[in-house]
Amino acid sequence: MPEALPDLLRADGVLFDLDGVLTPTAEVHMRAWKVVFDDVFERWNITPPYSDADYFDYVDGKKRYDGVASLLHSRNVEVPWGAVDDAPEAETVCGIGNRKNAAFATALRSEGIAPFPGSLALIEKLTAAGVPIGVVSSSKNAEEVLTAAGIRHFFPVVVDGTVAERDGLASKPAADMFAAGAAALGVDPARSVAVEDATSGAASAAAAGYATVVGVDRGTGADALRAAGATVVVTDLDVFLTAGAPDSDTTRSDSDSEETA
Repeated sequence: MPEALPDLLRADGVLFDLDGVLTPTAEVHMRAWKVVFDDVFERWNITPPYSDADYFDYVDGKKRYDGVASLLHSRNVEVPWGAVDDAPEAETVCGIGNRKNAAFATALRSEGIAPFPGSLALIEKLTAAGVPIGVVSSSKNAEEVLTAAGIRHFFPVVVDGTVAERDGLASKPAADMFAAGAAALGVDPARSVAVEDATSGAASAAAAGYATVVGVDRGTGADALRAAGATVVVTDLDVFLTAGAPDSDTTRSDSDSEETA
């Protein structure tokens, strides 16, 4: 039996992660991290070698420096944290993170980016129906990515790595970022939907009290997403273009539905 899908049109609001959910920038991030960590591991004789599994287990969905520290800690390697303005060559957590960001920015500007077609169609559908939508991303590059993908105008609320640093929000999987997204959008998480492709993000949304957490499996694994808090898992958001579930727990009130009909 196919998994029952919630009707997103009846949600109070829908908060999307960015990389891997709206845009295929997760692939660009993965390549940039691999270049940086392959070099670090080789020079420092760190074993076992860096792998894609490390990305999903320790880096994906987290703020940049938290991801660096988490991965190095997994290998029992500790380096000074440093400062956010460390040069990319600095052998600190911040320096390594800034090195990766430079590689990511170069790739983004040379290759460009486009939204996933199914994701674009869904945000257009939600916008037309008057459903409030926002972005909750750990990336400090979120504004640049959204603009490059041509979808920034859809989102009145963007809670990203820059906002998290400014407001002292803890990195996913803590509840802070998804809680802040709902508050900024003016919606109740218990009647809203979070959409995530990372286990840390699914855990963040679940901890923030979202009734529905949609996991988008683009490599993380359906079982891992469910274990982290996803209530439903899909492989692409295009499945929501025709899906409806009138009896979903995450429904808008009758008055709200009438106002946006």
